[in-house]
Amino acid sequence: MANYDALFQPMNIGGMKVKNRIVLCAMGIHSARMLNHDGSFTEDGKVYYETFAKGGAGLLVTGAMPVQNKFDVSHESAATMATAGPAYVQTMKEFTDRIHKYGAKVVTQLTAGSGRTLPYFIAGGRDLIAPSDDLPNFWDPSKKHRALTKEEIQVYIDGFGKGAKVAKEAGFDGVEIHAVHEGYLLDQFTQAFCNKRTDEYGGSLEGRLLFAKRIVETIKASCGQDYPVIMRYSVRSMMKGFNDGAIPGEDFVEVGRDLEESKKVAALLESYGYDALDADNGTYDSWWYAHPPVYMPEGCNLDDCAAIKPYVNIPVISAGRMENPELALDAIVSGKVDGIGLARQLLADPQWPNKLQNGQEEEIRFCIACHAGCLNQIFKGKDICCALNPAVAREVQYEIKSADQKKKVMVIGGGIGGMEAARISALRGHDVRLYEKTDKLGGMFIPAAAMSFKESDKKLIDWYERQMKKPGITIHMNTAVTEDLIRKENPDVVFLATGSSAKELPVDGAGASYVLSAVDALNHPEKVKGAVVVIGGGLTGIEFAYDYAKNGGKVSVVEALDKILNVDIAAANKNFLLAAVKFHNIDVYTDAKVESLANGQVTFMQNDEKKSLNADTVVVSIGYNSYKPLENALKDKEFYVVGDAENVSNLMGAIWNAYEVAMKL
Repeated sequence: MANYDALFQPMNIGGMKVKNRIVLCAMGIHSARMLNHDGSFTEDGKVYYETFAKGGAGLLVTGAMPVQNKFDVSHESAATMATAGPAYVQTMKEFTDRIHKYGAKVVTQLTAGSGRTLPYFIAGGRDLIAPSDDLPNFWDPSKKHRALTKEEIQVYIDGFGKGAKVAKEAGFDGVEIHAVHEGYLLDQFTQAFCNKRTDEYGGSLEGRLLFAKRIVETIKASCGQDYPVIMRYSVRSMMKGFNDGAIPGEDFVEVGRDLEESKKVAALLESYGYDALDADNGTYDSWWYAHPPVYMPEGCNLDDCAAIKPYVNIPVISAGRMENPELALDAIVSGKVDGIGLARQLLADPQWPNKLQNGQEEEIRFCIACHAGCLNQIFKGKDICCALNPAVAREVQYEIKSADQKKKVMVIGGGIGGMEAARISALRGHDVRLYEKTDKLGGMFIPAAAMSFKESDKKLIDWYERQMKKPGITIHMNTAVTEDLIRKENPDVVFLATGSSAKELPVDGAGASYVLSAVDALNHPEKVKGAVVVIGGGLTGIEFAYDYAKNGGKVSVVEALDKILNVDIAAANKNFLLAAVKFHNIDVYTDAKVESLANGQVTFMQNDEKKSLNADTVVVSIGYNSYKPLENALKDKEFYVVGDAENVSNLMGAIWNAYEVAMKL
């Protein structure tokens, strides 16, 4: 096991000494359960952040707080840093004191808002603002934005100065400016592609950076030259155009900020007074860099962050799938960057820093970059959460406590839902026996983790297998549970976690040897040959098609609905896959009803026209049915159906369902 001491050496950001190199990047909390009306944290909000300080992170960056509410309608509320009063200061001083008890530092993020990335549907009839007139809204390009006036820009600048002063009074160790990053309003000002102004806030690079320059100057004048100000920064925009991002390996013409310009921007930001760059890549148009899904490689932004480091003397922090400890260690030891930015990984396991420092790397529950619980839930207006860790942001309510009455628990099925039910039950003191009919744990997640880009999914299966070896759990492999076995074991409680089975397509030729279910194709890749036709354009079908195409295969997709990926996934994941389908020339047929799979052909009707595709392999990916064969045999028992056996869902559904039920035993 590697020696991770280098990750735990201190670093200086301005006058702030951070105890280690691990930074919790900002993730917003928005609900009334976690935020008071003035933007201060409720007890739940305080505990949420306190958990990361307990876990060992050296620097915490709290979620973005607007500095004004006059123009950017995404923050149309009383909660602004410029208007926060004594109650805010008192509440947040208590919060920052709690963070400091763990030796961590904490800064708050101050935001100018969204500009063209604002979801237009919450505009409430007010103007949509941006650096220049007629910029298209990201969510609906038919909606156009107007240019901010110089007087309006000054309102923002004044708000940053007032907000930073309030933050300092509240005990924050510094502030982070949101952001010349991710295509937000300040970032739009810096990009010549978005900024067509002819006044001092446009034109030259220095003009496009003037907004950011005046912000830090105002803060330093308000709070003192030694008060740390960090810039959230995107090194490269990775944009081919509006709503058109590049994917890794693509040869394209950058319309936003390229690497050469970024080197100049970084140096200018330092000269203006910024004390660190909290960096990655991308804009909303190329969202998969700033919020990298599982399809993006580990450390996907590291090389670009490292490329700007020689041009500045302030710390550079790199974010974007930096959760691999060895990758993070090398980034620091080699001097590529000064700090490691983590966000979703600390949701999945807030103890990542402590576990590394204490030689418990195998105990880390690694993020799988799914976005199911974090980004996807936030954009639905729900609490931030984690697919793998139901207790995050609900630390008080979901604290695992010893059960009042210890029970003998039988878990039928060793998939993720079954293992989570066993894990939580054992942690609560129950005597758990888990039965799996095959020789492997993982269930349907085994084929789900089989694709070439899902190494993190494989790590999750490994983590669960290690948890099944903990005290309180007895595993019975290659054991199919029968009614006789249930009677013999006589458990107090049974979890039926028998998962799901693939749906079949009832058409001619469906039984041919070249027709495979998605599960069979993923478990036995040697069966997949030649030209492939995937039936079903949901998440599994498109992921399979992408994986096959990026490895050089010819693949087409036939989907019955009017569009592919008509499923509940985060925009970053969906937009990446759509871009990848286009880049890899995957043929897609929608509104297509399959009639036959016979004779090496997929025949379907599309717009009243019969069409056919030649196929060496057909992969059927049209969903799953719950499988619960022993339900009737358990009627006289206390039993719970969990995971896909209860309701076919995603990984988050299986884990949360099993966790919540096991917490009630």
